[in-house]
Amino acid sequence: MNEQMITFFIVAALLTISPGADTMLVIRNVISSNARRGLLTTTGICSGLFFHAALSALGVSVILVKSAAAFYVLKTVGAIYLCWLGVQSLRKAFEKEGNSTSFKENKNHSVKLKKSFLEGWLNNVLNPKTAVFYFAFLPQFINPGDPVFIKSIGLAGIHCVMSFIWLSFIVFSVHSVRLLFIRPFFRRTLEGLSGGVLISLGIKLAFESR
Repeated sequence: MNEQMITFFIVAALLTISPGADTMLVIRNVISSNARRGLLTTTGICSGLFFHAALSALGVSVILVKSAAAFYVLKTVGAIYLCWLGVQSLRKAFEKEGNSTSFKENKNHSVKLKKSFLEGWLNNVLNPKTAVFYFAFLPQFINPGDPVFIKSIGLAGIHCVMSFIWLSFIVFSVHSVRLLFIRPFFRRTLEGLSGGVLISLGIKLAFESR
């Protein structure tokens, strides 16, 4: 492994383990449902990395870097989406106990697989910081003469594997202690905390500069 790839691994690993909206969404979905939904959310998040890599390779991401208007629009949409997810969690947190779904019911309930995957995918794709990061970061590891698109997807694949392993670890860690919060009070508290964090991240994104 050459020095260039070692640098890529280190930076990608630091990006992966840094807590953010992706991590919070995975935790939220495990708490509100089960590990299966958390893994599907993780798969959606990791799939979004290939989307950013493809845009970077095709040069589309340059629009986000050069155009303040385009960056602002994507940032606003991403912020609204995070706030919407947060509001959904807060709504569950304030549901009356009689209307609240128990953990046992949640476990037997058929989870909407597409929704879980789509939540993760959108959460990643609508993050302008990820798009800008990929545009600024990946080209540094593509040498003259390299097949740009193929190498970009390959590097995203490495990042995808790292992200999937890390987020899966979070999924099973949260799931292993989930039964400790079987009481509706604790579950609503966790939903409220998750909602508050997601809304805070959305507000932070909305007012962040590049």
